[in-house]
Amino acid sequence: MTEMTRTAVRVGDEMTPLSRTVTQEQINAYADASGDVNPIHVNEEFARMVGLPGTIAHGMLDLGILVDAIARWAGGSDRVASVGCRFSKPLLPGDTITCAGRVVDVDPATGLVTLEVQADSSRGDRVLNNGRATVRLPA
Repeated sequence: MTEMTRTAVRVGDEMTPLSRTVTQEQINAYADASGDVNPIHVNEEFARMVGLPGTIAHGMLDLGILVDAIARWAGGSDRVASVGCRFSKPLLPGDTITCAGRVVDVDPATGLVTLEVQADSSRGDRVLNNGRATVRLPA
């Protein structure tokens, strides 16, 4: 891949989509690493008892995958200035999350590029929406 630069990016350019299948083992590892061991993430019986279809991935795990997709497109995590989105639907173990985005603004003077970003599950649900990311690209 060629070096991503502010002069090469145009409004309307699409971010290369990134897909990952999320497993219960990954959710458990995220719970351990983050300290968020809420039973909706790690206990299927509890999750069903509170009305969920089973355990669900942490929203921040979903967001982390989206940030990885943005960083890969931009050429590194050091180029990601900000990311924000709305958590709209749960991601279940076994679901594949697909992250995508589109350039909506380029400031050639500062190198700031703004993208609209989102993530969908293999069940057809938009799990992250109303997303915006800003990356800083070199000249």
